[in-house]
Amino acid sequence: MGFNDKNVNITKNIRVIEWLKSELLTAVASLFELLVKGVKNSQDALLDVLANIILVTYLLGKRLGISFDTIDSKVESKIKLGVVEEHNIERWYGDLSKLLDHFRKKR
Repeated sequence: MGFNDKNVNITKNIRVIEWLKSELLTAVASLFELLVKGVKNSQDALLDVLANIILVTYLLGKRLGISFDTIDSKVESKIKLGVVEEHNIERWYGDLSKLLDHFRKKR
């Protein structure tokens, strides 16, 4: 791989990162818009936006040099910490324990 090829790859990666950042912001803006409208009538749209946020986050991490497995491990660690520290969402609803079970079943 020559010097110009490396420059092209670096430039391409930077462009993809910028595009992914824009996609993430757009998806978050769409989420807020849906929430303002009310989610009862737009469950499919809400699901689509949430899935897109997760997808773009994984792809952005990959472009920044973080593997999907590393992201999963970090998320799982944060979930475990939230359970141990009895985060409000865990204390009130048990959501973190449920999410931890979900992660463990996927493996």
